[in-house]
Amino acid sequence: MSASNDKAAGEESLAPQETRIMDRWSYLLAWLGGCVSIGTFAMGSSLVGTLNLLQTAVAIAIGCFVIGVALTINGAAGHKYGIPFMVQARTAFGFAGTRFPGLVRAVPAVVWFGFQSWVGAGALNAVSATLLGFDNLVVWFIVFQLLQIALSVYGFKGIKWLENVGSVFILASLIYMFYAVIAKFGGEINEKITSIEGTWGMPFWGATMLFLGIYSTMMLNVSDYSRELHKQVRPGLLTTLYSMSILPATLFMGLIGLMVSGATGVADPIKVFSSAVDNTPLLVTTLLFIAFAQVTTNVLNNVVPPAYVLMDMFKLSFRKSAVVVGLLAFCTFPWVLVRDESASGLQIFVQTYSAFLGPIFAVLVVDYYILRGRRLDIQKLYDENGPYRGVNWAGIIATGVGASVALSFSAVSWYASLLPAGLAYYLLMNHWAPCRRFLDGSEVAGTSMPAGGRRA
Repeated sequence: MSASNDKAAGEESLAPQETRIMDRWSYLLAWLGGCVSIGTFAMGSSLVGTLNLLQTAVAIAIGCFVIGVALTINGAAGHKYGIPFMVQARTAFGFAGTRFPGLVRAVPAVVWFGFQSWVGAGALNAVSATLLGFDNLVVWFIVFQLLQIALSVYGFKGIKWLENVGSVFILASLIYMFYAVIAKFGGEINEKITSIEGTWGMPFWGATMLFLGIYSTMMLNVSDYSRELHKQVRPGLLTTLYSMSILPATLFMGLIGLMVSGATGVADPIKVFSSAVDNTPLLVTTLLFIAFAQVTTNVLNNVVPPAYVLMDMFKLSFRKSAVVVGLLAFCTFPWVLVRDESASGLQIFVQTYSAFLGPIFAVLVVDYYILRGRRLDIQKLYDENGPYRGVNWAGIIATGVGASVALSFSAVSWYASLLPAGLAYYLLMNHWAPCRRFLDGSEVAGTSMPAGGRRA
């Protein structure tokens, strides 16, 4: 079937992607810029009194390596065939059933969108109060959110430009912030964090999952991004790209959160850096970094996934979907989430949704690698009346099995959910008759495309 040659900014499609706009360097920078999550700061804050500085750093490194491997594994289908997550999931969940993993992915994204937007607006408000004497957080939140919505509608072409330019500023700012915190609170950090015994036991492994859990949503929809990467990039290099882009941002933000909260007892990053930096120009630079980091993270990680879900469920355009996602973020009450007493609540939130994200990840991996041998029939993936019509209950039930196990081991929920969910899905697909049509005749790799796909 025919396909258009290119796309204009903001004209994203669920059709197979053949025109790839990101090389290995722009892809690395995009992930670096998109992974500066204030949620990572909150996760670091939640470990005060549990782990020391070395243990926290090792936990973050392990989590980032696992993230890199998982992203490479689940992003392979998108990279090879150019399909987004909502299309990839049709083989395991069915056309109608895909709404379930789609919503599981979209809800945390919208919540983090609102949370990080409030933090970014707080930073802008602090700058405004310092330089102009204007102090109104609500106004800045509305302005900041509208700005992000405007940037989002430009799609991946706008994202590539934003992330590549912003990542250099972000990395430099993180290094400076790390230095400023040590210079300001060195004594308190040594007394309350570095010198404590901590543990290498279950709380340590739970900490690896906390930092992993921040990105467990992205492990599901990584195909939304890998479909934009040049096909020449090999899987081994991809793991390195993911790990080395995520590690710096996660390491700096997690350790900064641990150190400043341990030293001051405050979890709000705006309050922390307002007290940590004495020089006004440097304070303004730091606060602007916090605001800018929220934009780069939200546009890449918290707008694209739910926007694709809305495109699939309601047949909206990408631009309309991006606007709806931005408006929904207003409804998450982020002013409650950023309170000091909310740090433990955010930890529970991450553990809970990770209990469902891990099983879905396992189902997708077993489906693509074991049951289908990395071969997909693209034509059937877009045929609503074909073998993937309706709901594949094997995927839903297996996810429920994995989530039940994960919720019983909440500290390591993502890890605990993988084997039960993957095994349950494999057994159901091979031994439950209603699931056979999702396998029969679907393992042959197709070469044709539906209308609307883009060719290089």
